[in-house]
Amino acid sequence: MRRGLDKDKIARALGAERRGKVRATGGYWGALQLVADIEARFRVPPGGGRATDPHWTERRLVPLAPRTLARLEELAARIREQGQVAIEPMQLAALLLERTTEQVSDAEADTLFPPTAARRSPRR
Repeated sequence: MRRGLDKDKIARALGAERRGKVRATGGYWGALQLVADIEARFRVPPGGGRATDPHWTERRLVPLAPRTLARLEELAARIREQGQVAIEPMQLAALLLERTTEQVSDAEADTLFPPTAARRSPRR
């Protein structure tokens, strides 16, 4: 059985200090990271069916523009062809949504909408 690399030991040997994960965000390396995430997270359910992330327990409908769905379909097809990973467009959307929300800081979230929008009462 293959053991994982001891990254702390490697860092010490190089006189370095580990400070956390670095994530690729776009381009070739970002695509490789996305495929690696899919391969690491997606599992076939015990009863069979499409592979998915077992931690995804919530099901929601997400409205999309037709061009967004078309782009997700393109990307999912490309990942299936190049990465040999079975993924559907909305699974890709969920994965991208998770990655994006992890990268947005609270300060950035506060700037998404102007203050006037926050003062309006919600629709009922």
